[in-house]
Amino acid sequence: MKEIAPLLWIVAIVAIFWLLIIRPAQRRQREISQVQASIVPGETVVLTSGIFATVSEVDDAFLMLEVAPGVVIKVARAAVGSVVRSEDAFDEEAPDAAEPTDSETFETTDTEER
Repeated sequence: MKEIAPLLWIVAIVAIFWLLIIRPAQRRQREISQVQASIVPGETVVLTSGIFATVSEVDDAFLMLEVAPGVVIKVARAAVGSVVRSEDAFDEEAPDAAEPTDSETFETTDTEER
């Protein structure tokens, strides 16, 4: 019995490691894969980099995403982190990018060339 005790500890540690780390990671990866496979044009997605975009075209390996009116980028399907299902989560009335806010206004001064 004394020879089996250390082996039981190792088996218990491996089982705990599998339950707490490997199994949840596999579940998350499976969920992300299902979300990425179910993307259709017109949905709003969030890329893993944090960019919000609207899907304009879908292919097997990539997506064409509209990040601003008239600006379409091509990204890998795996770059999608999540799909925004609720319109409440994404505010369509963001400030106009053409008009700088107070924090983005810069004053310029003329300097002499030396």
